[in-house]
Amino acid sequence: MDLRTTYMGIELQHPIVASASPLSASVANIKRLEDAGASAVVMFSLFEEQLRHESASLEYLMTAGTESFAESLSYFPEIEDYTVGPDSYLELLRQASNAVDIPIIGSLNGITNTGWIEYAQLMQEAGAKGIELNIYYIPADLTTSGREVEERYIEIVKAVKAAVTVPVAVKLSPFFSAIGSMAKALDDAGADGLVLFNRFYQPDFDLDTLEVAPNLQLSASDEIRLPLLWIAVLYGRLRASLAATRGVHTPVEVVKYLMAGADAVMTTSALLKNGIDYLTTLRDGLKAWMEMRHYDSVAQMKGSMSQRNVADPTAFERANYIKTLESYRSDYS
Repeated sequence: MDLRTTYMGIELQHPIVASASPLSASVANIKRLEDAGASAVVMFSLFEEQLRHESASLEYLMTAGTESFAESLSYFPEIEDYTVGPDSYLELLRQASNAVDIPIIGSLNGITNTGWIEYAQLMQEAGAKGIELNIYYIPADLTTSGREVEERYIEIVKAVKAAVTVPVAVKLSPFFSAIGSMAKALDDAGADGLVLFNRFYQPDFDLDTLEVAPNLQLSASDEIRLPLLWIAVLYGRLRASLAATRGVHTPVEVVKYLMAGADAVMTTSALLKNGIDYLTTLRDGLKAWMEMRHYDSVAQMKGSMSQRNVADPTAFERANYIKTLESYRSDYS
C-alpha cells in the first residue's frame, strides 16, 4: 500500500503532518513526533511582533548616549547590518533539521510585508524545507476595505516568495467574502500551498474581573465541515497544494479530507489531547480504512469526493442547503 503524497513539491511518506504547536518547541519533541509517525512538522510560529520588539530594543541600545559624542555614531554599524531576532528559534530549527529525516517547515506569523520577511530566508538557511505564512490579521479598523485586506495577503506572499527558494504556504482565513477568488489570487501570486483554515482565536469576557481574557479551546471533529467544503471545491482548480488543518481527531477526518482533495492533513488538537504517540493511531487508522475499502494508494482516493468528481456537484452549493434543512427531523414536529 502506497501512502505517499506530495505537498508543495515535497514528497511525504504519508499525508499526516504535525501542525504548528508548542509540541515543536524542543528537538526532543520533534524527534518524538517523527518516531510516532509524523510525515513532517510545522514549527511553532515566529511572530512579527517579536522581531519588531527585538529590533527596536537593539537600536535603542546602539544609539543611547551617542548624541553627546557625535563621532561615536560611526563606531557602530547600521541596524541593517545586524541579524536581529530570536536566535533561539533559528538554532532550534537548525538542530531539528539535522536531527530528523522528515521535513521541517518554518512558520512566520505577521500582518505586514516589511521588517520581518528576511527571517523567511534565515529559516531557509537554518534548514527549513518550506515556509508557512500564518497571517493572523483582524481588520478591526472600520475604514479598511475587503480589497485592502486581500491585497495585504497577496503582498506578503509576493515578498516572501522573492526572498526564498523553498516552497511557501499560506494558512488561509475562512472569512473572505469570496474564498475561491482569494485562493486563486494567492495561487497566482506564487503560493505553493494553501492551508485551510486558520482558527482565529476570539477573546472572551471575564465577568469576575471585567476584563477581556484569552480563552483557548481545542478544535472538535465537526469543525471539518467548512474546510472540507472548500478543499472539495478548490481541488483540481489551482496549481498550489491543499492542506487541511482543522478538526482532525480520528482517522475518519483524515480520510474525508483526502477524499475531498487534500494533499496533506495537519493536526494539533488531537496530539495535545491524546499525546504525541496518537500520530501512530491516525496513520494506522488511515491504512486500515484503505485496506478495508481496497485502496492501493493515497493518490487513488485523493479528490474522489471533490466537487469535480462527485455525481452531483450541486451538493457543494445552495441546493445542499435545502437538502440539509429537509434532512433534519425534529422529535417535536
